[in-house]
Amino acid sequence: MDFFELNIKVFRMINDLGKQYDYLNPSAIFIAEYMVFFLALAVIVIWFTRNEQSRMMVVCGMITFVIAEVMGKMAGKLHSNNQPFAELTNVNKLIEKAVDNSFPSDHTILFFSFCVSFWLYKRGWWLLWIMLAFLVGISRIWVGVHFPADVLAGAILSTISGLAVYLVVPKISLIHKLLGGYERCEQMILTPLTKAKEKRSKDL
Repeated sequence: MDFFELNIKVFRMINDLGKQYDYLNPSAIFIAEYMVFFLALAVIVIWFTRNEQSRMMVVCGMITFVIAEVMGKMAGKLHSNNQPFAELTNVNKLIEKAVDNSFPSDHTILFFSFCVSFWLYKRGWWLLWIMLAFLVGISRIWVGVHFPADVLAGAILSTISGLAVYLVVPKISLIHKLLGGYERCEQMILTPLTKAKEKRSKDL
């Protein structure tokens, strides 16, 4: 069995689960389509904890995503395939998606970029982040919009990028200077607001 046949076989195994266990389809759709909003919320909450390490973690996640996405576009020039529902018959397609090159999976790149960065910084939470990224990847196959190879390529690109960024970016002085400049601007904005709030509290 060559890789192409294996790719289709694994896709069928996962995608057909939606036919056997259709009561799980709403959960798969939610994870595949809407978990990205929870990731965005998590990034915002982590950023505004105003912890230096947490902010560096978010910066590394964003840089990882940009690098992995660029690498993904390059990989897409070397190999391309449409979504499974456009290439195969009897696919359990659960969400609407335009037909285009689905290699590699952008959703997987996004989630693995941040989740790998979070894992590297917050080792105690490693299982949560890796499980989240894994679930998103599986859900994209479940709903019929990606082949396993699309997801695997996205995960590999993001993991390699994340490790490189983790080892290099925190050592770049310019990144620390930019973060420091942002924090000073933030403090200039927040200090008057805090004082105004305290004044209102005293007046009451």
